[in-house]
Amino acid sequence: MRTMLMFPGQASQYVGMGKALYEGNEKARATVDMAEEITGLPIKKLCFEGPEEVLTRTENAQPCIVACSLAALSAWEGEFHLAAGHSLGEYSALAASGAISYEDALRLVKRRGELMAQADRARPGTMAAVMGLDERAVQDALDEAGGVVIIANINSPDQIVISGETDAVARASEILSARGAKRVIPLKVSAAFHSPLMKPASDALAPEIEKTEFRRPRVPVIPCATAKATDDPAELKKALLVQLLSPVRWTDMLLEARSRGAERFLEMGPGKVLQGLAKRTVPDAVIEGFGS
Repeated sequence: MRTMLMFPGQASQYVGMGKALYEGNEKARATVDMAEEITGLPIKKLCFEGPEEVLTRTENAQPCIVACSLAALSAWEGEFHLAAGHSLGEYSALAASGAISYEDALRLVKRRGELMAQADRARPGTMAAVMGLDERAVQDALDEAGGVVIIANINSPDQIVISGETDAVARASEILSARGAKRVIPLKVSAAFHSPLMKPASDALAPEIEKTEFRRPRVPVIPCATAKATDDPAELKKALLVQLLSPVRWTDMLLEARSRGAERFLEMGPGKVLQGLAKRTVPDAVIEGFGS
């Protein structure tokens, strides 16, 4: 059965994540210990003990989620044919495929988290998930709200995530609710990801990505920015360079995998967010998780 691995992004974190794997699998334990050494962060304490408000800070959540995802991959014994990650998860997917090393993935996401936290302190922002409206209806509401607020993620046919300045997201949320959104849910994130507020972070991260060695992956990776599978190292690097300012086209990414013969979609790492989204986009596929 052709399998695509799906790697989670932010808002998948929870206190206790990765603990059972760490305690029960030697390979997972070695991966988490390596992540602590590379990042210099107390990954185990943050993941296993929290507290939640500290774990959720983007500078902590990013390396912790990737560490747990790669630990799950280390423990898993299976074959896969495609890889993709939701936003932050793209770094895990690149490492899983062999396009970049585990060490480089952890180094990059630590720096990514630091830079995004700095950008948020300069221009605070937030995100919200909108249920039950299509992309055009959401964009019309954002245009009316004004300020800096954009579509950040197209997660499924009935879920779109908006991102931007805190006040603008609040105004847009009120308009969207009045226009028939089933729900508008603030996300457990600490910044306005995939919005223009992240440009300083994107600019500062670019040299770090540029100097990272990208190799031809063992399996194709589907980048967030293009939603097109590729095994070209130059294309993968180019997509990662623009990722922070580009919408995550998750629906198109799942459909791309399906068009390439994926029959099984396996979420690798903490949470079940991506399994839920896959059930709404590719309901005829086998959808599973490992390592949550």
